[in-house]
Amino acid sequence: MEEDFKKLLSDIQSYTTKSEDVDDVKKAWDFAKIAHFDVKRKNGESYLVHCLETAKELVDWKLDRDSIVAGILHDTVDHGAATYDDLEENFGKVIADLVEGVTNVSFVKLKKDREEWYVENLRKMFLAMARDLRVVIIKIASRIHNMKTLEPLSDDRKKHAAEETLEIYAPLAERLGMSEVKGKLEDLSFACLYPEDYLRLSKEVNKAYKKSDLIMKQMRKELLNKFSKEGVNAKLQSRKKNLYSLWRKLQRPEIAGNLFLVHDIVAMRILVDTEEKCYATLGILHHLYKPVPNTGVSDYIAQPKPNGYRSIHTKVVGPGNKFVEVQIRTYQMHQEDEYGVAAHWYLSNLKNQGRVSSKDIDEGTKITVDTKKLYWVKQLADWQKEIKDSKEFLEAVKFDALSERIFVFSPKGDVYDLPLGATPVDYAFNVHTGLGFYIKDAKVNGKIVPLDYKLKSGDVVKIEKTKNIKKPNRDWLGFIKSTVARREIGKHFRNAQNSG
Repeated sequence: MEEDFKKLLSDIQSYTTKSEDVDDVKKAWDFAKIAHFDVKRKNGESYLVHCLETAKELVDWKLDRDSIVAGILHDTVDHGAATYDDLEENFGKVIADLVEGVTNVSFVKLKKDREEWYVENLRKMFLAMARDLRVVIIKIASRIHNMKTLEPLSDDRKKHAAEETLEIYAPLAERLGMSEVKGKLEDLSFACLYPEDYLRLSKEVNKAYKKSDLIMKQMRKELLNKFSKEGVNAKLQSRKKNLYSLWRKLQRPEIAGNLFLVHDIVAMRILVDTEEKCYATLGILHHLYKPVPNTGVSDYIAQPKPNGYRSIHTKVVGPGNKFVEVQIRTYQMHQEDEYGVAAHWYLSNLKNQGRVSSKDIDEGTKITVDTKKLYWVKQLADWQKEIKDSKEFLEAVKFDALSERIFVFSPKGDVYDLPLGATPVDYAFNVHTGLGFYIKDAKVNGKIVPLDYKLKSGDVVKIEKTKNIKKPNRDWLGFIKSTVARREIGKHFRNAQNSG
């Protein structure tokens, strides 16, 4: 274990030159040894193993010193001999608060028969997130190792842990833009909940991977040759679709379990230095391989997804007339896609971007996150204050905040993040609550659609307004999906009833 810890210190030194950071991590490790002295996990391992594995994830994500120290210490109060006062005295209030936040978040469990208790702890989680997002990032790192070490638990406890992960932590990772982490959590849960499907699909997909690899090798050779002639310095990678995502896709009626109908089992990823080179690379790619007709190019650089995701997606006819999905992005975009919000604590990047000064970094006083991308965190904190009814709050979380998402555009190009299945009515109330009371008609991609029309990602939505305020239709409550729309319409009918 000590050798693994030395490796951790070496990894930290690869992205920070401050000796104090390493000293603080060593101090946390020594403290954890005392706090967890002779404390074992269910599998018989020392609790220190879990502390170390949690910290490894955080270092892989290039998080700051406070996060790594708190990661090592995160269970010293809940499963060790330390107190909050001990932590504050030895490491300061920021780290003590982080550990306390992770401890509180740890009480969020999936207990279907104790809904009130479950909801109240969800409320605590979202308050902790609003105060400091690193609390949940540390918890996600801890959850990854917990999911890897489920074996000693009973079948019921394994199932509960996997369901919690799929219902809470994987969606949170996605909302935080941590796509690689989300996929890892989903696959660990998939293997636990559906072991037979997991093993069967693992074997089937390996055959598909081999065929795809041959196509990728040929494309790689041809593209690198073309890029060299054009003076483009690019790195090419292959991205394999995670098993849980593939399993869900195979269940769609139009695919019906046929792997040959899934064209993104393996996608090609092209990394370049700048945004300008992304577009130049797209031109070279389409000159060499024709784009698949009627699929278009998805430009998430010009129009990023609401969680901050940026990349260009296209689908081309590759060797052997096989469809191949290609993603083009910069190295920075790639890092942000893999680690999402966590990437924003990569100190050298923050400094290089001019978003913080050297003094801010040295003092740790200004670690910032793009709040536009994370407006939903504030929204969740507001909801937990406003929504007192447990069932309503649970629905807001499960069926809106942590549901599968789509994103649509206004005619001006603004992006709106909505739950899957959202309608033009949801869109109107999310643009502005007042707009929802002036709906005359809705147009999607230039065509009039019914108000219960299910929007799809990439749709351009326009609401034709009435001159005067219009009462909402009670039938809307049967098809709307967003909490904002449901609350505003419900409020209208309650006020009308009270005044009548």
